[in-house]
Amino acid sequence: MSVTEEIKHLKLGDITSLSQGLAINSKTKHLLKNKGIPLLRIKDLINNQVEQYIDTENAPGKCLASKSDIIYTRTGQVGLVFNDREGVIHNNCFKVIPDETIVNKKFLYWFLFQKKVRDYAINIASGSVQKDLNHSSFASIPIKLPSLKHQEKAAKILDKLKRKIELNQKMNETLEEIAKTLFKSWFIDFDPVRAKAEGRPTGLSKEISDLFPDSFEDSELGKIPIGWEISNIGEISEVIDCLHSKKPAREDHGYLLLQLNNITDNGILDISDKYLITNNDYEKWTSRMETKQGDCVITNVGRVGAVSQIPREVKAALGRNMTAIRAKDVFPFPTFILEYLLSTLGRNEIRLNIDVGTILNALNVKSIPKL
Repeated sequence: MSVTEEIKHLKLGDITSLSQGLAINSKTKHLLKNKGIPLLRIKDLINNQVEQYIDTENAPGKCLASKSDIIYTRTGQVGLVFNDREGVIHNNCFKVIPDETIVNKKFLYWFLFQKKVRDYAINIASGSVQKDLNHSSFASIPIKLPSLKHQEKAAKILDKLKRKIELNQKMNETLEEIAKTLFKSWFIDFDPVRAKAEGRPTGLSKEISDLFPDSFEDSELGKIPIGWEISNIGEISEVIDCLHSKKPAREDHGYLLLQLNNITDNGILDISDKYLITNNDYEKWTSRMETKQGDCVITNVGRVGAVSQIPREVKAALGRNMTAIRAKDVFPFPTFILEYLLSTLGRNEIRLNIDVGTILNALNVKSIPKL
Protein backbone atom coordinates (compact mmCIF):
# COMPACT_ATOMS: atom_id res chain seq x y z
CA MET A 1 0.00 0.00 0.00
CA SER A 2 1.40 3.43 -0.93
CA VAL A 3 1.80 6.31 1.52
CA THR A 4 -0.88 8.24 -0.41
CA GLU A 5 -3.40 5.43 0.05
CA GLU A 6 -2.71 5.35 3.80
CA ILE A 7 -3.30 9.08 4.40
CA LYS A 8 -6.29 9.99 6.55
CA HIS A 9 -8.02 13.37 6.25
CA LEU A 10 -8.92 14.47 9.77
CA LYS A 11 -9.24 17.55 11.96
CA LEU A 12 -7.15 18.34 15.02
CA GLY A 13 -10.20 17.85 17.20
CA ASP A 14 -10.25 14.18 16.09
CA ILE A 15 -6.76 13.47 17.37
CA THR A 16 -6.09 15.93 20.22
CA SER A 17 -7.49 17.43 23.38
CA LEU A 18 -6.47 20.77 24.90
CA SER A 19 -5.55 21.90 28.37
CA GLN A 20 -5.63 25.67 28.81
CA GLY A 21 -3.05 27.51 30.87
CA LEU A 22 -3.34 29.40 34.14
CA ALA A 23 -5.05 32.80 34.08
CA ILE A 24 -3.29 35.30 36.35
CA ASN A 25 -5.96 37.48 37.95
CA SER A 26 -7.13 38.67 41.36
CA LYS A 27 -8.00 35.10 42.32
CA THR A 28 -4.69 33.54 41.29
CA LYS A 29 -2.06 36.29 41.67
CA HIS A 30 -1.26 34.95 45.16
CA LEU A 31 0.34 31.97 43.38
CA LEU A 32 3.09 34.21 41.94
CA LYS A 33 6.35 33.76 43.88
CA ASN A 34 10.02 34.68 43.62
CA LYS A 35 10.89 31.03 43.13
CA GLY A 36 9.12 27.80 42.37
CA ILE A 37 7.83 26.49 39.03
CA PRO A 38 8.46 28.74 35.99
CA LEU A 39 5.43 30.54 34.57
CA LEU A 40 5.57 30.16 30.79
CA ARG A 41 4.11 33.21 29.07
CA ILE A 42 4.49 33.76 25.33
CA LYS A 43 7.46 36.11 25.69
CA ASP A 44 9.14 33.65 28.08
CA LEU A 45 8.70 30.85 25.55
CA ILE A 46 10.06 32.98 22.70
CA ASN A 47 13.08 34.20 24.68
CA ASN A 48 13.54 30.87 26.51
CA GLN A 49 13.77 32.66 29.85
CA VAL A 50 11.85 32.91 33.11
CA GLU A 51 10.65 36.10 34.80
CA GLN A 52 7.89 34.82 37.09
CA TYR A 53 7.29 31.68 39.14
CA ILE A 54 4.29 29.82 40.54
CA ASP A 55 4.08 28.44 44.06
CA THR A 56 5.34 24.83 43.82
CA GLU A 57 2.83 23.33 46.23
CA ASN A 58 -0.25 24.96 44.67
CA ALA A 59 0.59 24.84 40.96
CA PRO A 60 -2.47 23.48 39.09
CA GLY A 61 -1.62 20.09 37.59
CA LYS A 62 -3.62 20.58 34.40
CA CYS A 63 -1.50 23.64 33.57
CA LEU A 64 1.86 21.89 34.06
CA ALA A 65 3.99 21.16 30.99
CA SER A 66 6.91 18.76 30.79
CA LYS A 67 9.67 18.83 28.19
CA SER A 68 7.82 16.32 26.03
CA ASP A 69 4.60 18.35 25.94
CA ILE A 70 3.49 20.54 23.05
CA ILE A 71 2.71 24.16 23.97
CA TYR A 72 0.70 26.21 21.48
CA THR A 73 0.06 29.96 21.71
CA ARG A 74 -3.59 31.02 21.38
CA THR A 75 -3.79 34.76 22.15
CA GLY A 76 -1.99 37.71 20.55
CA GLN A 77 0.78 35.84 18.74
CA VAL A 78 -1.39 32.94 17.62
CA GLY A 79 0.07 29.68 16.35
CA LEU A 80 3.57 29.53 17.81
CA VAL A 81 4.51 26.02 18.92
CA PHE A 82 7.09 24.96 21.52
CA ASN A 83 8.39 21.85 23.22
CA ASP A 84 11.38 21.18 25.51
CA ARG A 85 9.93 23.58 28.10
CA GLU A 86 8.99 22.84 31.70
CA GLY A 87 6.67 24.93 33.84
CA VAL A 88 3.14 26.21 34.31
CA ILE A 89 1.73 27.41 31.00
CA HIS A 90 0.02 30.80 31.00
CA ASN A 91 -3.60 31.29 29.94
CA ASN A 92 -2.46 32.63 26.57
CA CYS A 93 -1.36 29.09 25.64
CA PHE A 94 -2.78 25.59 25.20
CA LYS A 95 -1.13 22.31 26.10
CA VAL A 96 -1.90 20.07 23.12
CA ILE A 97 -2.48 16.47 24.17
CA PRO A 98 -2.39 14.02 21.22
CA ASP A 99 -4.14 10.68 20.94
CA GLU A 100 -0.94 8.71 20.42
CA THR A 101 -2.82 5.74 19.01
CA ILE A 102 -3.49 7.92 15.96
CA VAL A 103 -0.77 10.58 15.82
CA ASN A 104 2.91 10.64 16.75
CA LYS A 105 3.52 13.51 19.19
CA LYS A 106 6.64 14.77 17.41
CA PHE A 107 4.92 14.52 14.03
CA LEU A 108 2.11 16.66 15.44
CA TYR A 109 4.66 19.20 16.69
CA TRP A 110 6.17 19.50 13.22
CA PHE A 111 2.73 19.75 11.62
CA LEU A 112 1.83 22.67 13.91
CA PHE A 113 5.26 24.22 13.27
CA GLN A 114 4.50 24.74 9.56
CA LYS A 115 4.03 28.33 8.40
CA LYS A 116 0.92 27.49 6.40
CA VAL A 117 -0.68 25.90 9.47
CA ARG A 118 0.11 28.96 11.57
CA ASP A 119 -1.29 31.25 8.87
CA TYR A 120 -4.46 29.15 8.79
CA ALA A 121 -4.79 29.40 12.58
CA ILE A 122 -4.33 33.19 12.48
CA ASN A 123 -6.98 33.52 9.78
CA ILE A 124 -9.62 31.60 11.76
CA ALA A 125 -8.80 33.28 15.08
CA SER A 126 -11.28 35.90 16.26
CA GLY A 127 -10.51 39.53 17.05
CA SER A 128 -9.37 42.45 14.91
CA VAL A 129 -6.86 44.00 17.34
CA GLN A 130 -5.72 41.00 19.39
CA LYS A 131 -6.28 37.59 17.83
CA ASP A 132 -7.69 34.78 19.97
CA LEU A 133 -7.92 31.12 18.93
CA ASN A 134 -10.52 29.23 20.94
CA HIS A 135 -10.81 25.47 21.49
CA SER A 136 -13.34 24.85 18.73
CA SER A 137 -11.36 26.84 16.15
CA PHE A 138 -8.19 24.89 16.96
CA ALA A 139 -10.15 21.64 16.70
CA SER A 140 -11.37 22.61 13.22
CA ILE A 141 -7.87 22.80 11.68
CA PRO A 142 -7.53 20.05 9.03
CA ILE A 143 -4.64 17.58 9.08
CA LYS A 144 -3.53 14.82 6.73
CA LEU A 145 -2.09 11.83 8.57
CA PRO A 146 -0.03 9.03 7.05
CA SER A 147 0.44 5.82 9.00
CA LEU A 148 2.09 5.99 12.44
CA LYS A 149 5.13 4.27 10.92
CA HIS A 150 5.57 7.02 8.33
CA GLN A 151 4.85 9.73 10.93
CA GLU A 152 7.63 8.39 13.13
CA LYS A 153 10.13 8.27 10.25
CA ALA A 154 9.32 11.84 9.18
CA ALA A 155 9.54 13.14 12.76
CA LYS A 156 12.97 11.54 13.28
CA ILE A 157 14.35 13.20 10.13
CA LEU A 158 12.99 16.61 11.15
CA ASP A 159 14.31 16.22 14.71
CA LYS A 160 17.82 15.57 13.32
CA LEU A 161 17.60 18.70 11.18
CA LYS A 162 16.40 20.71 14.19
CA ARG A 163 19.38 19.54 16.28
CA LYS A 164 21.76 20.49 13.46
CA ILE A 165 20.19 23.96 13.20
CA GLU A 166 20.40 24.42 16.98
CA LEU A 167 24.07 23.41 16.94
CA ASN A 168 24.81 25.94 14.20
CA GLN A 169 22.97 28.64 16.14
CA LYS A 170 24.98 27.89 19.28
CA MET A 171 28.22 28.08 17.27
CA ASN A 172 27.14 31.44 15.85
CA GLU A 173 26.24 32.71 19.32
CA THR A 174 29.61 31.54 20.69
CA LEU A 175 31.48 33.33 17.91
CA GLU A 176 29.42 36.47 18.53
CA GLU A 177 30.26 36.37 22.25
CA ILE A 178 33.96 36.11 21.35
CA ALA A 179 33.59 39.14 19.06
CA LYS A 180 31.86 41.12 21.82
CA THR A 181 34.61 40.25 24.28
CA LEU A 182 37.34 41.34 21.86
CA PHE A 183 35.50 44.56 21.01
CA LYS A 184 35.15 45.49 24.67
CA SER A 185 38.82 44.70 25.37
CA TRP A 186 40.16 46.60 22.37
CA PHE A 187 37.79 49.55 21.89
CA ILE A 188 36.19 50.19 25.29
CA ASP A 189 38.72 49.06 27.91
CA PHE A 190 41.72 49.74 25.60
CA ASP A 191 43.57 46.73 27.05
CA PRO A 192 46.25 46.51 24.29
CA VAL A 193 47.03 50.25 24.62
CA ARG A 194 47.26 50.00 28.43
CA ALA A 195 49.57 47.03 28.14
CA LYS A 196 51.88 48.83 25.72
CA ALA A 197 51.82 52.02 27.80
CA GLU A 198 52.88 49.98 30.85
CA GLY A 199 55.53 48.04 28.95
CA ARG A 200 53.63 44.76 29.20
CA PRO A 201 53.04 42.27 26.35
CA THR A 202 49.60 42.62 24.74
CA GLY A 203 49.13 38.90 24.24
CA LEU A 204 48.34 39.58 20.59
CA SER A 205 50.26 38.76 17.43
CA LYS A 206 52.81 41.43 16.41
CA GLU A 207 50.70 42.30 13.35
CA ILE A 208 47.65 43.10 15.48
CA SER A 209 49.59 44.59 18.41
CA ASP A 210 51.30 47.09 16.08
CA LEU A 211 47.89 48.51 15.17
CA PHE A 212 47.44 49.92 18.68
CA PRO A 213 49.23 53.07 19.98
CA ASP A 214 51.25 53.01 23.20
CA SER A 215 49.85 56.07 25.02
CA PHE A 216 46.69 58.06 25.76
CA GLU A 217 45.48 61.62 25.26
CA ASP A 218 42.64 63.66 26.76
CA SER A 219 39.23 63.90 25.08
CA GLU A 220 35.71 65.05 25.97
CA LEU A 221 35.01 61.49 27.12
CA GLY A 222 38.22 61.15 29.13
CA LYS A 223 41.45 59.37 28.20
CA ILE A 224 41.46 57.73 24.76
CA PRO A 225 44.31 56.15 22.74
CA ILE A 226 46.48 58.79 21.11
CA GLY A 227 45.53 59.42 17.48
CA TRP A 228 41.98 58.10 17.98
CA GLU A 229 38.96 60.38 17.80
CA ILE A 230 35.42 60.80 19.12
CA SER A 231 32.74 60.41 16.46
CA ASN A 232 29.08 59.43 16.16
CA ILE A 233 26.98 57.05 14.09
CA GLY A 234 25.85 59.81 11.72
CA GLU A 235 29.42 60.72 10.71
CA ILE A 236 30.44 57.18 9.78
CA SER A 237 27.18 55.76 8.44
CA GLU A 238 23.88 56.50 6.75
CA VAL A 239 20.81 56.13 8.95
CA ILE A 240 17.74 55.18 6.88
CA ASP A 241 14.26 55.07 8.36
CA CYS A 242 11.64 52.49 7.42
CA LEU A 243 8.63 53.32 5.29
CA HIS A 244 5.71 54.56 7.38
CA SER A 245 2.90 52.91 5.44
CA LYS A 246 0.31 50.22 6.05
CA LYS A 247 1.96 46.81 6.33
CA PRO A 248 1.51 44.87 3.08
CA ALA A 249 -0.23 41.49 2.97
CA ARG A 250 1.83 38.37 3.58
CA GLU A 251 2.26 36.01 0.62
CA ASP A 252 3.31 32.38 0.25
CA HIS A 253 5.96 33.40 -2.28
CA GLY A 254 7.73 36.66 -2.95
CA TYR A 255 10.30 39.00 -1.46
CA LEU A 256 11.47 39.38 2.15
CA LEU A 257 10.08 42.15 4.36
CA LEU A 258 11.89 42.22 7.71
CA GLN A 259 9.80 41.97 10.88
CA LEU A 260 10.69 42.72 14.51
CA ASN A 261 10.95 38.99 15.31
CA ASN A 262 13.72 38.67 12.68
CA ILE A 263 15.91 41.14 14.62
CA THR A 264 17.56 39.27 17.49
CA ASP A 265 19.38 40.61 20.54
CA ASN A 266 22.72 39.04 19.60
CA GLY A 267 23.41 40.58 16.20
CA ILE A 268 22.38 37.54 14.15
CA LEU A 269 19.47 37.96 11.75
CA ASP A 270 16.86 35.22 12.21
CA ILE A 271 14.88 34.65 9.02
CA SER A 272 13.53 31.22 9.89
CA ASP A 273 10.11 32.90 9.72
CA LYS A 274 10.03 34.87 6.47
CA TYR A 275 7.37 37.51 5.82
CA LEU A 276 7.11 37.53 2.02
CA ILE A 277 5.44 40.23 -0.08
CA THR A 278 4.68 40.82 -3.76
CA ASN A 279 7.14 42.41 -6.19
CA ASN A 280 5.05 45.62 -6.34
CA ASP A 281 4.99 45.91 -2.54
CA TYR A 282 8.72 45.14 -2.38
CA GLU A 283 9.53 47.94 -4.83
CA LYS A 284 7.50 50.32 -2.66
CA TRP A 285 9.13 49.18 0.60
CA THR A 286 12.65 49.40 -0.86
CA SER A 287 12.10 52.88 -2.30
CA ARG A 288 14.30 54.32 0.46
CA MET A 289 16.77 51.44 0.56
CA GLU A 290 17.17 47.70 0.11
CA THR A 291 19.18 46.14 2.91
CA LYS A 292 22.27 44.23 1.87
CA GLN A 293 25.25 42.44 3.40
CA GLY A 294 26.81 44.34 6.29
CA ASP A 295 23.89 46.67 6.97
CA CYS A 296 22.77 46.84 10.61
CA VAL A 297 19.07 46.94 11.46
CA ILE A 298 17.92 48.33 14.82
CA THR A 299 14.40 48.18 16.27
CA ASN A 300 13.05 51.49 17.50
CA VAL A 301 9.50 51.03 18.84
CA GLY A 302 8.25 48.74 21.60
CA ARG A 303 11.10 46.22 21.68
CA VAL A 304 13.74 48.93 21.42
CA GLY A 305 17.42 48.55 20.58
CA ALA A 306 17.59 44.98 19.23
CA VAL A 307 20.26 44.89 16.53
CA SER A 308 21.05 42.43 13.75
CA GLN A 309 23.39 42.50 10.78
CA ILE A 310 22.38 41.46 7.27
CA PRO A 311 24.43 38.39 6.27
CA ARG A 312 25.73 37.40 2.84
CA GLU A 313 23.28 36.65 0.07
CA VAL A 314 20.34 38.23 1.94
CA LYS A 315 18.50 41.27 0.64
CA ALA A 316 15.32 42.56 2.21
CA ALA A 317 12.98 45.48 2.66
CA LEU A 318 12.83 47.24 6.03
CA GLY A 319 9.61 46.52 7.87
CA ARG A 320 7.84 48.89 10.23
CA ASN A 321 9.44 50.15 13.47
CA MET A 322 13.04 49.59 12.45
CA THR A 323 15.93 51.59 11.05
CA ALA A 324 18.90 50.61 8.89
CA ILE A 325 22.47 51.75 9.54
CA ARG A 326 24.82 51.46 6.55
CA ALA A 327 28.55 52.21 6.84
CA LYS A 328 29.75 55.07 4.62
CA ASP A 329 32.60 54.62 2.16
CA VAL A 330 34.84 56.65 4.48
CA PHE A 331 34.32 54.02 7.20
CA PRO A 332 34.08 50.59 5.50
CA PHE A 333 33.83 48.62 8.77
CA PRO A 334 30.17 47.61 9.22
CA THR A 335 30.96 44.94 11.82
CA PHE A 336 32.65 47.57 14.00
CA ILE A 337 29.32 49.43 14.00
CA LEU A 338 27.46 46.22 14.87
CA GLU A 339 29.76 45.40 17.78
CA TYR A 340 29.54 48.97 19.06
CA LEU A 341 25.74 48.80 19.07
CA LEU A 342 25.87 45.44 20.89
CA SER A 343 28.47 46.57 23.44
CA THR A 344 27.69 47.79 26.95
CA LEU A 345 28.74 51.29 25.86
CA GLY A 346 26.47 51.24 22.80
CA ARG A 347 23.56 49.75 24.74
CA ASN A 348 23.89 52.46 27.35
CA GLU A 349 23.92 55.18 24.68
CA ILE A 350 20.75 53.68 23.19
CA ARG A 351 19.11 53.51 26.62
CA LEU A 352 19.89 57.18 27.29
CA ASN A 353 18.17 58.15 24.01
CA ILE A 354 14.97 56.15 24.45
CA ASP A 355 11.75 58.15 24.71
CA VAL A 356 9.60 56.57 27.41
CA GLY A 357 5.92 56.55 26.42
CA THR A 358 2.72 55.68 28.23
CA ILE A 359 2.09 52.76 25.88
CA LEU A 360 5.36 52.01 24.07
CA ASN A 361 8.95 53.16 24.44
CA ALA A 362 10.66 54.44 21.29
CA LEU A 363 14.11 55.22 19.93
CA ASN A 364 13.59 58.25 17.71
CA VAL A 365 15.28 57.89 14.33
CA LYS A 366 16.73 61.39 14.74
CA SER A 367 18.56 60.20 17.87
CA ILE A 368 20.39 57.33 16.17
CA PRO A 369 22.94 59.46 14.20
CA LYS A 370 23.87 61.17 17.50
CA LEU A 371 24.90 57.93 19.24
